[in-house]
Amino acid sequence: MSTKNQGIAEEAAQKPEKQGVNSPPVLVGESSLAWLAVKAKSEPETVFTSLSHWIDFDLLKKSFKALRKNESTGVDKVTAKEYAGNLDENLYKLQERLLRGQYVASPVKRIWVDKEGGKKRPIGISALEDKLVQKAVATLVGLAYEPLFHDVSHGFREGHSQHLAVKEIREKCVALNINWILSADITGLFDNIDHSLLKETIRQRVNDGGIFRLIGKWLNAGVVEGDETTYPEKGTPQGGVISPVLSNIFLHRVLDDWFIREVQPRLKGKCFLIRFADDFIIGFQLKSDADRVMAVLPKHFERFKLSLHPEKTRLIAFGRPMNGGSWETFDFLGFRFYWARSLNGRWVIKKKTAGKRLRRFLSMLWVWCKESRHDPMKEQHETLCSKLRGFYQYFGVRSNYKALEVAYEYAAKAWRYWLSRRSSNGLVLFADLQRSHPLPRPRIVHGF
Repeated sequence: MSTKNQGIAEEAAQKPEKQGVNSPPVLVGESSLAWLAVKAKSEPETVFTSLSHWIDFDLLKKSFKALRKNESTGVDKVTAKEYAGNLDENLYKLQERLLRGQYVASPVKRIWVDKEGGKKRPIGISALEDKLVQKAVATLVGLAYEPLFHDVSHGFREGHSQHLAVKEIREKCVALNINWILSADITGLFDNIDHSLLKETIRQRVNDGGIFRLIGKWLNAGVVEGDETTYPEKGTPQGGVISPVLSNIFLHRVLDDWFIREVQPRLKGKCFLIRFADDFIIGFQLKSDADRVMAVLPKHFERFKLSLHPEKTRLIAFGRPMNGGSWETFDFLGFRFYWARSLNGRWVIKKKTAGKRLRRFLSMLWVWCKESRHDPMKEQHETLCSKLRGFYQYFGVRSNYKALEVAYEYAAKAWRYWLSRRSSNGLVLFADLQRSHPLPRPRIVHGF
């Protein structure tokens, strides 16, 4: 936030008697968002009843810039590049439709992608203007709710990330002398959130009719798959920009706030909760506490019409081996956590790429090299380097160098093999390939 905008926001927040929630100051652009952020932080009990009028041209333009431009098109078949060709006029027309109540949400286009084990995962693609408006609403609602969120939630929040969640798990396990881990996964969260309970939850902080009409349009827009359109009675828009914010708000009530306010004070030993989207970890010092929470957790989720995945939710013994603890491991956010000795002989918690995630990446490399072997060599090289750098960027943590090496060596092997299959001269020599088109070497990116 700039010094100027911060001064405006602080001045506005100091005059609540004149500039209440229903009559916010006349600010534009970053100043309005700054005012909302300060207001939300200084008044955690306030219910915001007038936010929708802030969805103006400036916020829509900012939302467009924040969208990923290379995503597939929805049912409107409009690309970001085409929309940007006459951006200002398109945004003004969109704003006018919003002001007049003429904005209509389009159905979400559903496609299916392969998962490990022959399963399929549904992916939703929203129309471009739906993404735009959802991003604007997500910004406003997110600012209103952000001060209420607990630090245990790391998904889809500024200043939080998967790596921060991974770092905190390791630190808390050691600092709190954790001996038991409850690893849990919510079954189909985005497909099963109850609409009435979701709206009830949002109203506890944001009770704006305009915002609710927009959310209602997205929840009821339907899903297009082939020639068939269905209208789910539960769940948030698949692939929608608004869905992560809505799910965070819902799980803040269902899990985070409940655990911190009601569960944690009743336990005898030390414990912690770490959540990223619909995956969460609870650590316990005492087995008795772990058993109590394990017994009540499924019933608590049933109250909110959600369920825990029976195969992915389990209680794991994870004490220090030197104290007679177990050698069990657990996976979270693609990493496997395990106890091992450091170079100086101390017991420490280490991380490596989970076997499932590593196999998935290697399989993807093999398929890509096969399907892209006839593309120009320069394009193949650039794309393959990008894939490897992405793997290093995420999994490049201490104690995980071996997995990075496996990915590097397999990428070189797969690329060389499929280039040889297209070559009339036989095998491509690895040394020649590495000299002319070297692949990025493994490297540790994260020092924690």
